[in-house]
Amino acid sequence: MASDQEDDEFLGFSDDEGDGSSTDSDSGDEGVAVEDGAVPTNAHQYGDMEQFQQVPDLNELAQDFPNEDGTASTNSANSQVVPHLFDLNTPQTDESETSPYHETATPINIGHHKPGKPRLTVGLKLEILIFLLRRKKSGLEKLFKGTIKEAAIKYDYTPRTIGSIWNKARRQKEEMQTYDMSTNFHKCGRKRKEVPYEQIVEIAMGDRTCIIDLARMLNLSPSTVWRLIKRKVLKAHSSPLCPGISETCKMTRMRWVLRLIMDYSIPHDPTYYGMYDFIHIDEKWFYLTQKSQRVYLANNEPKPHRIGKSRTKIHKFMFMAAVARPRWGDDGNCEFDGKLGIFPFTNSVAAKRTSKNRVKGTIETKPVKSVNQIATRDMMINMLIPTIKEKWPPHVGEKVIYIIQDNAKAHILQSDP
Repeated sequence: MASDQEDDEFLGFSDDEGDGSSTDSDSGDEGVAVEDGAVPTNAHQYGDMEQFQQVPDLNELAQDFPNEDGTASTNSANSQVVPHLFDLNTPQTDESETSPYHETATPINIGHHKPGKPRLTVGLKLEILIFLLRRKKSGLEKLFKGTIKEAAIKYDYTPRTIGSIWNKARRQKEEMQTYDMSTNFHKCGRKRKEVPYEQIVEIAMGDRTCIIDLARMLNLSPSTVWRLIKRKVLKAHSSPLCPGISETCKMTRMRWVLRLIMDYSIPHDPTYYGMYDFIHIDEKWFYLTQKSQRVYLANNEPKPHRIGKSRTKIHKFMFMAAVARPRWGDDGNCEFDGKLGIFPFTNSVAAKRTSKNRVKGTIETKPVKSVNQIATRDMMINMLIPTIKEKWPPHVGEKVIYIIQDNAKAHILQSDP
């Protein structure tokens, strides 16, 4: 309490001040009375301020301090001026801006490890060594004074690092060895697991169809086997099932190929026959639709709704395609594209009875249930040969045309009448 009283006396306060004195809140709407010779302390006592008129320094004015009861004390002769509170004549400074004289780098918490230089490569070590050797005293294994420091500044490494390079080079020269700046850094860390080639080959093909099976056979983890694949030690391969061709069939095919070589070109310039009069035919099954079909729709386009009697028994049709070798004229234009056509194995049958889909007698297209030699002969006679006569180039003239077919059982024989 005594210290509080001393502070109040130093600042010009007393417990009795403010009792019975009028304040701004007590005066209400009445005008503020200003004593003669007193300096107004409120902004509204100045009235209208002219432009560029200097605002008086309030640091030189007596300040009103609140009492303990919350009321403000009036200006009195005993009130003490508290200097250097604020000055309206001085421009305000942005508190967010830091003074340039007090700018300090904010320390970054980088933890225990400090950021270091990148690891020296072998090429950079040799470059530093060449730099040092050019500044070596002739006849002595010593450097000129300041060479280590100069190299440290140039390559931005510590003198200790530069010195270690120079000391290693000196030891190698004393041992009559060539300068070798390679390190064993590549040997650090966990060693890779190497799998011998013989160990992989000895495993049966059926036991290495997937990564898990192969890892079990090699006594490794699947992740290790995957890393071996990434390192190109192992590779994935899709093994196709090839047809087994007998020796007799191979000889037959070879005779047919050799028979296409023209006699007059043997033996100096063997040339194959042009095969312009050969027509190749083949059959292919096509389903009427698919279980799932991807299509691209507009933003607000409705989704198509496809229906069928069965999702497992979808109707399929067989087609026969016939192509020949295209012909090009001397001017580079295509005279014959070789596309003879695609012919379906279908029959046109009249409906036997009326249903909700059609009336009796309506002609319907039905697929041929069994494509055999009879159906193939009928297709060649009624569809293929008339198309050949229609589309074959007329300037070729009359010549024998060969129809080449594969080894399917449904094809007709060569001796077929």
